[in-house]
Amino acid sequence: MPATDAPGEPIDVVALGSALVDVLAHAEEEAVAGAGLTKGTMALVDLDRAAALYATMGPGTEVSGGSAANTVAGVTALGGTAGFIGTVADDELGEVFVHDLTAVGVTLATRARPLAQGGEDAATGRCLVFVTPDGERTMATHLGVASTLGPGDVDEALLARAQVVYVEGYLWDLGPAKAAIRRATEIAHGHEALVALSLSDPFCVERHRREFLSLLHGEVDVLFANEEEVRLLFGAADLGGAVEACAETGLLCAVTRGAAGSVVVAPDGVTEVAAEAVEAVVDTTGAGDLYAAGFLYGLTHGERPERAARLGGLCAAEVISHLGARPQADLRALARAAGLAVTGLR
Repeated sequence: MPATDAPGEPIDVVALGSALVDVLAHAEEEAVAGAGLTKGTMALVDLDRAAALYATMGPGTEVSGGSAANTVAGVTALGGTAGFIGTVADDELGEVFVHDLTAVGVTLATRARPLAQGGEDAATGRCLVFVTPDGERTMATHLGVASTLGPGDVDEALLARAQVVYVEGYLWDLGPAKAAIRRATEIAHGHEALVALSLSDPFCVERHRREFLSLLHGEVDVLFANEEEVRLLFGAADLGGAVEACAETGLLCAVTRGAAGSVVVAPDGVTEVAAEAVEAVVDTTGAGDLYAAGFLYGLTHGERPERAARLGGLCAAEVISHLGARPQADLRALARAAGLAVTGLR
């Protein structure tokens, strides 16, 4: 763990997620379709399938990733404090993942599993990211040891320090992780923290729609989704219907719409927030993750939801301007230049 946070000091955001290393490469749309992948989505694959897909990729870039991990990295890039709970193997990729998060100041409660002899969950997880010319990302993920995240990995002491406990919806595909989420939610609410859920992916929503809806009644306080995900969740024909359904939940909801910006649904009303300008969209990997980072940073530093959404949009615009899901520019400087120097921004 880094020494930036003394025991007992509050932490802005603690996330539960799959600890993954991303392998990113540019690809033509025909290659994505030919690989049997659905453009713009994430598919879970076994080890053999991951190896076969990797063999089709062009020159790639390896960087630490994982949706929730990207979000907490964004929070610290803004000057906030963050923690992460996940599982890696005691292998080279596991060391890369731990190093990259601790280097940006994230406090880890990440278990390094001994490297087993073979098996589907032996090694640190990896996500193969195919980036098409329009900047859209299509992902094939082999979770590896990340699939073993369970209630025993939940660090109560770390969660007790959080203002917000953030969970990626991808975890709902894993039985043990469901139990870990419910345990983390119980701890969070016991310490008066908010629980934020990202729906993560349209296919994820289709698989778990009924369970996600049940989480909105007493377990989740803040909901992140893109337009397609929120429509699928509520069975709405259009965005307007989905926004009305969000309002009926009484939760704080942030709905991202790509170039159309985002919509914030709060108990006191609905606000549309324009997207930040970007010269060119290079890679949309991490756009939603960094939007959540900016939004949660603003929220935990006393900002109104509208300004938190503007900060989220700023962070998303930065990350889609280059390859990879972690910020490369100084997010604090960008926030100041945009007049979003929120309370506590150092």
